[in-house]
Amino acid sequence: MNTCLLSIFLTVVPMEGVFLAPLQEGRDTVLIADQMLYGVEIKDVPEGTRLYFPEIQQKSPEEGGVMVLSDWQVDTLDVKRQKKGLPRLYDIRAGFVLTSFVEGEYQLPPLSVERHSPEGKVDTLEFAPLTFNVSPVLIDTTSFQIHDIKGQIRYPLTFREVLPYILGFQLLAVLVILAVCLIMMARRKKIYEEMHRDPAHIVALRKLDGFRGSRLWAPEKQKTFYSGVTDALREYIVARYGISAMEMTTKEIFDGLKGTDVPADIYPELKELFERADYVKFAKYVATDDENAAAVPLAVRFVTSTYQSEVNADSTEPLSGQQGPLSGQSMRSEGSAPAAVPEEQPVIEASDKKEN
Repeated sequence: MNTCLLSIFLTVVPMEGVFLAPLQEGRDTVLIADQMLYGVEIKDVPEGTRLYFPEIQQKSPEEGGVMVLSDWQVDTLDVKRQKKGLPRLYDIRAGFVLTSFVEGEYQLPPLSVERHSPEGKVDTLEFAPLTFNVSPVLIDTTSFQIHDIKGQIRYPLTFREVLPYILGFQLLAVLVILAVCLIMMARRKKIYEEMHRDPAHIVALRKLDGFRGSRLWAPEKQKTFYSGVTDALREYIVARYGISAMEMTTKEIFDGLKGTDVPADIYPELKELFERADYVKFAKYVATDDENAAAVPLAVRFVTSTYQSEVNADSTEPLSGQQGPLSGQSMRSEGSAPAAVPEEQPVIEASDKKEN
């Protein structure tokens, strides 16, 4: 407890208001291990007053007797307002929790609270001690019967408990069905696109047709011109020969085209076209008008010639399995006839002749 140096001037004031209240409701006796709140109630404490409570000495369980379980707990019960100019008055309740694990009668120590008024007056409030009796828990040994440990209680499932699982299963089923439908739609779309996709030579010729004329022959536009022409040819080579031409250099592309059905007279010219495109794109080379005029017709000639060789191979393949003298004549007659050219081919060749 905080003590005052001028203790000779302290005034001792006997007080009432000490209390001992059990924390267990509805209990008229104090049993072993019951917790109780022991403290004081001070009424009409003027605003600005300081209260100093005594220190509490706690005991260990081995020492027995009364044990203190908490420190002082101070609470304000009521606040009274007075006339204007007068301080407010407080009703204070303070106490600490204690218990006992040994039966018997106990006398609690007296409580003293040091009060410092706003005017500087110091006095001590003395509270009379209390006694209480701790009773043991009585067991009727005549009727007492030891029971075995009960098993777990199983409650029946209710619809509310099962409902989240039902909803979760339905949601999972909907997600699975939706995923399957999306996969099937994607596959059907892919099959549809493959069935209705234009042949590689038609796509290439259509793209090359967009680069006809001299509108892209200006030096500042030649990069766009040659990039478009060679990209169309690269895509055709990928589809026609299965060569990854989009990621390859010119040398790698033409190394892969060796041994294919590319005509021998077109191979060097086509390689020269790709090399010229590399110079235009990367070395700022400016091609002449003659070179520009020959670029698209050469690309068209490469596509049509390789496409015709593919058509000839497809037309002779069913007859290769026939036997007999007539089969040779049929093959020769079929080989001597020119292969069918797409409807778009005469238009493209005519435009080639116009440019040349």
